[in-house]
Amino acid sequence: MKHIILFAVLVFSLAVNAQNKLQDTTALSEVIISSTRINLPFPENSRTISIISAVEIKNSAATNLVELLQQEAGVDIRRRGTAGMQADLYIRGGSFDQTLVLIDGIKMDDAQTGHHTMNAALPLEVIERIEIIKGPAARVFGQNAFTGAINIVTKKNTDDAVSANLEAGSFHQLNASVTVGADLENSSHIIHASRNTSEGYRYNTDYDNQNYFVKSTFNKKAKPIEMISSFSERKFGANGFYANPSAVNQYEETQNSLISFSTQFATEKLSIKPRVYWKRNQDMYLYIRNNPPAYRNLHITDKMGAEVNASYNSSLGVTGFGVDISKIYMRSNNLGDRNRFMTNLFLEHLFKLADNKLDITPGVAVTYFSDFKFHAFPGIDIGYRLTDNLKAYGNMGYTYRIPTYTDLYYNDPSTAGDPNLDPEEAFSQEVGIKYFSPKFTTTLAVFNRDASKLIDFVKANEADKWQATNIRDLNTKGVEFNSSYGFKINGFNQQLALGYTFLEDEVKSLNVNFSRYAINSLKQQVTSRFSTQLFKNIRQNIVYKYAERTNGESYNVWDASVIVSVSQFEFTATANNIFSAEYTETNLVPMPKSNVLFGLRYNFN
Repeated sequence: MKHIILFAVLVFSLAVNAQNKLQDTTALSEVIISSTRINLPFPENSRTISIISAVEIKNSAATNLVELLQQEAGVDIRRRGTAGMQADLYIRGGSFDQTLVLIDGIKMDDAQTGHHTMNAALPLEVIERIEIIKGPAARVFGQNAFTGAINIVTKKNTDDAVSANLEAGSFHQLNASVTVGADLENSSHIIHASRNTSEGYRYNTDYDNQNYFVKSTFNKKAKPIEMISSFSERKFGANGFYANPSAVNQYEETQNSLISFSTQFATEKLSIKPRVYWKRNQDMYLYIRNNPPAYRNLHITDKMGAEVNASYNSSLGVTGFGVDISKIYMRSNNLGDRNRFMTNLFLEHLFKLADNKLDITPGVAVTYFSDFKFHAFPGIDIGYRLTDNLKAYGNMGYTYRIPTYTDLYYNDPSTAGDPNLDPEEAFSQEVGIKYFSPKFTTTLAVFNRDASKLIDFVKANEADKWQATNIRDLNTKGVEFNSSYGFKINGFNQQLALGYTFLEDEVKSLNVNFSRYAINSLKQQVTSRFSTQLFKNIRQNIVYKYAERTNGESYNVWDASVIVSVSQFEFTATANNIFSAEYTETNLVPMPKSNVLFGLRYNFN
């Protein structure tokens, strides 16, 4: 760890000394963090927030959102299979139930299980940027943002353009997509459709994934109304994905859809953003693919909501406030028919003192759940600008997660939920320092989280059922470093990104014989990406990932891509796990060895 920190300091020093010799290649100072009620430029925020821009997405050597997020320090994506068909999202050692995904600020949490979090992933072609908020975020977003949140910001429009993409590669992968952009007199539209298929990299890992996305802005000349609609369907063989790894004939089909309408009313001091939305998730699971009657689960969850977020500027600073009201309906042959009414109230205020060098933002979220009653979760962010480019910051807050319906009611021959479970709770703290300039950005943060009443499935004897229980108290502490350095060679932009995370988990007084969710965080994680261009029409990207888990397992993975542009054509070649590392990310599911994907995109301009 000492060597990593020394290396980070060296990179920091070299980059600072090179500032005056380079031209601008980034504009992070212009990015407004859109996932919060108080809109702030990226450098002014007093939290650990990472931005993945559209350029970085294109140069990531990733073909889907899951692969992209694996390149971010502090984010642990544990895949089962390829192409992101099933993957769990963890931030700073939290569980897959403790992270929140948003699309343009719309909360995509699923009441059934956190296993469906990444079902909301959108195709990379429609994403403008990704905002990754690490640390306690309950007072900003409400429940499920226990360890952090990821906001997917979609593109505003693509002007009048059409692009078509075809890809083929290992495991008989076949991908096809079309993206259409239209900018009309009083409206603009983005339409995307794609289908990805594969015969699988081993027995019963085939998949068929379809994605559809529409974003429209109407009434542009008066009061714009924005509509977002998305639909994703996934059908995949799940060899060893769940239950015991020896269950090789499992199969799953999921559908995830969203539709929302929003607008904005603004005066000189007041901004109000109302929105209504409907999110739906359907999950069908078979224990034996070709014998559905043997064991079949079908869950359908609808979430309908309305929210209003606002900010008010006064001589005392900026006040952000909002309310989010939603209703959940579930129909399930295993979990039963359930419904839940939720209300979330948010209030925060930004004070700027000491000639605007000091910012203090206290806030609180008050929540009501029809089955878990009232909870309040306060927090505070503090930041001090040491120079124009250097800022120290800290934040602390209480955060929580209510049990999923799987935790509460799931029942099969080996597992039993508990309808009397309590919400999980935690108190988190963080201090850090960050440096921003047109060419170089870096963040160093130290964090601590004391969590209690964590839910685990445990049993006293091997022959017993797994029983859901609020049994685990856990302290998690760690350090996280992220940096990005841009420079030019022969007039072409180059970028080097490096990230490192160290985590230490301490389980307090856990006295059980068998635990299903043994802690297996990324104890050490290194991520790096080098995007380079030496010739006018050719760009190369190399990605390196190192992971060491708390159980002692470690692995190194190298990915690479080449993009060749010729007129309106774009040729791509992507290689994953170049050196065929043997490793698993979860549930002992072996990840595929070296594989390639070739693509051809044509832009109709």
